[in-house]
Amino acid sequence: MRRYFCLLVLVICCNGAIAQNDLVKDDNASNYNLNKPERELWLKNTGLGLFIHFSMDGQLGVVISHSLVGASDDYVNRYFTELPKTFDPSKFDPHQIAVLAKLAGMKYIVITTKHHSGFCMWDTKTTGFNITNTPYKKDLLKEFVDATREVGLQVGFYFSPEDFNFLRDHHIAISRTDVKMDVATRKAYDDYTRQQCEELMTKYGKIDVLFIDGDPKEIVKQTCWKLQPDLLITRGAIKTPEQIMPGAMINEPWLSCITMGTAWGYQPTNERYKSGSQLIGLLIEARAKGGSLLLNVGPKPNGELPIEQEERLREMSAWYFINRECIDDVRSWVVSKERNIWFTQKGGHTLYAIVTDAADWKEGARKTFLIRSAISMPDTKISVLGQNSQVIEYKKDDVSCKYTQTTKGLEVSVVKAQRIYDDHRWPNPVVIKLDNVNPAFKEAVIVETGASALSKGGVILKGRITNYKTTTVKLARFDYRPYSGQVETLYAGKWTASVWVPVKPDGSFELTLPLKGSYEYKAVAQQENVEVEGENKLLR
Repeated sequence: MRRYFCLLVLVICCNGAIAQNDLVKDDNASNYNLNKPERELWLKNTGLGLFIHFSMDGQLGVVISHSLVGASDDYVNRYFTELPKTFDPSKFDPHQIAVLAKLAGMKYIVITTKHHSGFCMWDTKTTGFNITNTPYKKDLLKEFVDATREVGLQVGFYFSPEDFNFLRDHHIAISRTDVKMDVATRKAYDDYTRQQCEELMTKYGKIDVLFIDGDPKEIVKQTCWKLQPDLLITRGAIKTPEQIMPGAMINEPWLSCITMGTAWGYQPTNERYKSGSQLIGLLIEARAKGGSLLLNVGPKPNGELPIEQEERLREMSAWYFINRECIDDVRSWVVSKERNIWFTQKGGHTLYAIVTDAADWKEGARKTFLIRSAISMPDTKISVLGQNSQVIEYKKDDVSCKYTQTTKGLEVSVVKAQRIYDDHRWPNPVVIKLDNVNPAFKEAVIVETGASALSKGGVILKGRITNYKTTTVKLARFDYRPYSGQVETLYAGKWTASVWVPVKPDGSFELTLPLKGSYEYKAVAQQENVEVEGENKLLR
């Protein structure tokens, strides 16, 4: 089944014309892709990875590297000359980080070998601007690689071909756009990038994953794939939406890289962390939509993880320990969700219904859910991951799992019967496992969220069912909510649903809404009483 997404910004200009631009510069998907199929299959089976953004400017708690763009000469000079003299991550313990990552369900760790500033976290011969010329003195990257392998996780490198230190050395203004070089400087730049990639691919044994951030990517890809043919390149070869989740399922391999708070590197103040429940929700959403989550942490300047980040990884570890079965080696169901229940599946007949709205579900309480997209079979079995559904502590209540097939859908009744926290208030998702069930329909609607147009009554939102000839859909609508910025999307409130409108014979539908300002919206179609969502778009 073909699935796709497209995240667009719709900018309504004063004259009424509409322009479209990428919400996130996602230039990672390239025709030049030498990833081996088995490596991309590994990623599809992998729910979670750990991303580590770490560099010397963590001493200041400022955005990693980017503060150099537009900075004064004085700031730039002191950045490059003074910060290395005080960078000493003496408490960096990659073994403990890897152990914690593995507990949380992560199968690989990606660390910044070099961010845009050009500071190298390994013992390189290409520049003196590296970790060995700091009070730390050692090759931090080697310690990371050895520890990660020892714990049994795959090793990933982040590498930026953009290099502000190189620009400074060649008296070129530090910028991420419109960087001009003469032929000789460009050759030196390319050679410099190639030499660094050769070091990274030859000094540390087998490298499993590479995340390329910035340009030029092609030199990096050619060099690294030549030296390590089994290398899986993520950004640079496949889709890697940043700080967002796609609005609809994607069939090809993809990952979404997302921060625990708002910052990639260490930010000790003015930070807003997502809760553990929110992070677990992002993991569930990624798996339900066919992808995976690359969750970022930023160590303190001394190398330790901030306690807020460790706390969240511990909470994720507890949830994963109970529910790993619904995350590892799973695929998307015929639909990604029904209201607050997300789905993953194995083998086409084992369905995991992940109830995310469980914070107020009290221990010992029975709840009943109607799953419209599944149909029971004669040998259907229902269970709750982590519990035997036979015993509940201190009580003799009936905590068995039950189901009834009705004309409206599969009615499932279960009890939250496992004690996870001392206060009996475990707030995180409960996973109901349904063995031996069938999807209610073979082919789901493919909903396309269309462009918009101005009207006297506000804005006309448009949508389309692309496979309307092979599916039966009569009603559709639009969900929308205020948009405050890319990072803020992950903190946004609930969606507002419009009225249902009829789908035309050609599969199209539209609705005029009195919207002013910036909104996020998506088309939604109703298929056999199941709501199927399209991709998200933005209206400005």
